[in-house]
Amino acid sequence: LPVKFIPIAEESGLIESLGSWVLEESCRQLSAWRAQGVEGLRMAVNLSAQQLRSPDLMQFVAALLKRHGLKGGDLELEITESVAMENPERAVGQLQGLRDIGIQLSIDDFGTGYSSLAYLKRLPIQALKLDRTFVRDIETDSSDAEISAATIALAHTLGMKVVAEGVETEAQRDFLVMCQCDYLQGYFFSEPLPAEDILPFIRER
Repeated sequence: LPVKFIPIAEESGLIESLGSWVLEESCRQLSAWRAQGVEGLRMAVNLSAQQLRSPDLMQFVAALLKRHGLKGGDLELEITESVAMENPERAVGQLQGLRDIGIQLSIDDFGTGYSSLAYLKRLPIQALKLDRTFVRDIETDSSDAEISAATIALAHTLGMKVVAEGVETEAQRDFLVMCQCDYLQGYFFSEPLPAEDILPFIRER
């Protein structure tokens, strides 16, 4: 699982090479789906701390988009809250550079770190991803339900969209819809699928 191999990849110095490969493959796959007539998809990719530190990140991403015939808005990069807050000043500069070429940006696992709302407001991001640890117990834990509702309201006040992770039940979906959460993801809708099964899944819906 990622929670196991990503720390090893970071400690061994392989994470930047892996991250570059994932970005390349993601853009290639999205371009392939476009060639098969599927429009309106955006590919979301997690960005590691080492990638965010790289001075060549913006140039690398811009070259990828050009090579695969994509626009900035076709790609969304997800940065964890802890990574963004590791060095907020540097993060603001790097993320703004990505925004300038049209990349969509989101904060992943929101609510699990110790972010400053003052810095969060400065980050040029368009979305927050509500962590699955809050979504999981929405039905049984009133605190998690209140935190989820408050996070959605806060994000909307700041002009951001909200993606809820780990939606697995109808009750979770209904609560998040009631709170006007913008996007939902999780096993309630589908388990992870291999690339060849994505197009039939989309076309059926």
